[in-house]
Amino acid sequence: MNALDFAGAGLRHAAAACLLSWFALLGGAQARTVDLNGSWLFYRDDSRQVAGVEGVPANGWTPVTLPHAARIEPRVPKAPWQGTVFYKKRLQPELRPGERAILRFEGVMNVADVWLNGRHLGQHLGGYLPFAFDVTDTLQRGGENELVVRANNEDNPVTGPKPLKDLDYIQHGGIYRGVRLLIKPAVHVTDEMLSNTPGGGGIFVTTPQADKASAVVQVRAEVSNTSSSEQAVTVRHTLSWQGKQVVRAEQQLRLAAGERRHVTMPLRVKQPKLWSPRAPNLYRLETKVLAAGGEDVVATRIGVRRLAFEGGKFLLNGEPLTLRGVNRHQEYPYVGYALSEQADYRDALLIKKYGFDYVRLSHYPHSPSFMAAADELGLMVLPAIPGWQFFNPDPAFARQAIQTCADMIRRDRNHPSVLAWECSLNETRMPDALVQALHDTVHQEYPGDQAFSAGWVPQTYDIYLQARQHRSKHALPNKPLIVSEYGDWEYYAMNAGFNQGDWADLKPAERSSRQSLAQGEARLLQQARNVAEAHDDNFSTPAFADGYWVMFDYARGYAPDLEESGAMSIERLPKFAAEFFRSQRSSQEASARWGGGPMVFIASHWQLDSSPRVRVFSNAEEVELRLNGKPVARRKVGPTRSHPHLANAPLEFDTGGFSPGELVALAYAKGRLVAEHRVRTPGEPVKLALDMDDLGVPPVAGDLVFVRARLVDAKGTTVPMSGREVAFSSGGGAEIVGAASVGTESGIASVLVRVQGPRADMRAEAGALRGRLGE
Repeated sequence: MNALDFAGAGLRHAAAACLLSWFALLGGAQARTVDLNGSWLFYRDDSRQVAGVEGVPANGWTPVTLPHAARIEPRVPKAPWQGTVFYKKRLQPELRPGERAILRFEGVMNVADVWLNGRHLGQHLGGYLPFAFDVTDTLQRGGENELVVRANNEDNPVTGPKPLKDLDYIQHGGIYRGVRLLIKPAVHVTDEMLSNTPGGGGIFVTTPQADKASAVVQVRAEVSNTSSSEQAVTVRHTLSWQGKQVVRAEQQLRLAAGERRHVTMPLRVKQPKLWSPRAPNLYRLETKVLAAGGEDVVATRIGVRRLAFEGGKFLLNGEPLTLRGVNRHQEYPYVGYALSEQADYRDALLIKKYGFDYVRLSHYPHSPSFMAAADELGLMVLPAIPGWQFFNPDPAFARQAIQTCADMIRRDRNHPSVLAWECSLNETRMPDALVQALHDTVHQEYPGDQAFSAGWVPQTYDIYLQARQHRSKHALPNKPLIVSEYGDWEYYAMNAGFNQGDWADLKPAERSSRQSLAQGEARLLQQARNVAEAHDDNFSTPAFADGYWVMFDYARGYAPDLEESGAMSIERLPKFAAEFFRSQRSSQEASARWGGGPMVFIASHWQLDSSPRVRVFSNAEEVELRLNGKPVARRKVGPTRSHPHLANAPLEFDTGGFSPGELVALAYAKGRLVAEHRVRTPGEPVKLALDMDDLGVPPVAGDLVFVRARLVDAKGTTVPMSGREVAFSSGGGAEIVGAASVGTESGIASVLVRVQGPRADMRAEAGALRGRLGE
């Protein structure tokens, strides 16, 4: 994308509106929703002396918009912010007689206290899940109201996961997800968080029966009558497919004043469009509650599918499925957790594009927008409660873990992408009583046969999670297995890996999977070698899914550096390992959204210090490599001696030595050319080529997008030089977030910008080299 022109991009506007409309369905649509993300005032208590909002200096407030990071951190945080921040906002909502107003926060790190008009509404512990307050009786109708939030993200022994100085990630502070005011008629569907009802509240959709011929979609809705009199109520559910009604059901009832009741109705669907990673079909469920006091409408996006396990194998809709997966942290550089909804969607898109169908949400519940993207793109997910090698014997800690498990399921239970629930403290020895309570909570919150608990201990849980580095230390129980993490620690700590002798005389850092884009071709090849070896080894276990550690590089608390085992950099640029994973997806799978289909990739920069043994990744049947127009060799794709379990093992071609020019990989299926990849020896850089890397997801105002500047030679080849400083500037339409001057990694410099519209004018320079977005 060269520039942003909102006024002339009608089709892109429509696509953006469609995307955002799906995001709006997540928690349950209301009669009216007031977006409260704009026009906040913010104060960060760097002095650590301010206890309440009254102590904030009058001139200390800064205007901000949500989502918001408590502090813009360096790309590599040396001392991440921990402390107290304050937010305040004035609002003037209009309430009709009898209506209820529900104030809902989607995520505040980590302990949040909320006041409205000076009244303390309550305190919420935990930074990853929603919480809500009924503020009807506190709002001043027809006048101005002041909303105040105090948020603290310091180490907390009750919420965990552990002190930042010992933690492998960062709990970034602030109101980093959205805030809404939900206006409901007197008779309405409840908010599932405010209801706080095990296995209930809001809308709860299950599929007790589903196959290709028919399905039963069971809808449980909690309806509340907050009026002062009995009400005749109609509850109506309409299930639609691509705008066309499929089935409708309704029920009449009478609710006494103040009564709340769960109403359950089955919807019978003939020849349903089943949801799966290959076919992520989604229906729209509209729930209407009609009474004399008005009409409430809740829209829920659902998928019809059935999960089962037989003999440790995973069955989706009755068919066996093995899931290739990855772990993800939700962090961006500079802004931490305060991502835009479109940025979350782009992360999901990248994960799908690079060959994965499963994501372990490490180590906490991720955003509603990421969950929605997983539903839409066909990514199965494993949501987790916060935890990382920490247990506190204080009973309050166990109560918090159990409540977090319940809240996570209440928020995410209607997502067809959910595989199971990791209500388990990551890599932590837990008392048997807590393990049992967490397992029981999963099944209390999601009754029936479509909920599965997953945990790090072999007992009690329905699914056992075991990292590859723990494999020799813990025997496998007789239950379904997920390789929760692999490919990083066993190489970092040098306690696993079978073919390391192939790379003799390497230092430990060179053997590791923790390699940045800037560390050069040899190290990126080593990471890819580790990844291929470990992924192949996982097939020798009974696991039905595995999760590489990790998709994106990330910052952490216990070390002033980035954890760089990501298949992609923290700026979302692919390493060779990402291309390996892309080659593991069948060439028969493709999508207009995320690509796929036949592919081939040359893992080389083909310059003087490149290995003459060229590694190639492909999912075709055969690959021919040519150097300067001359054939090097033609090889079949399939399992190899080094990778006996991989359907598409990496190929190696011996060129006999470096010769400058062009490498071409030609991929064939049934004798027909289906894909090709070219790599040219780079020359000296002559200019900067800029682009806005939106991945086809249209940016909107407030969106966060990376702008790339590539060092290119006279032929347009990217020059994979690292450490060349590039200075970016904006002439309008976009604000640079974080550092404006950054070094190149493999020839690319990236800055993060916040889109302001209507047109982004970005420029960059590196010495005598210049570039401008759109040129």
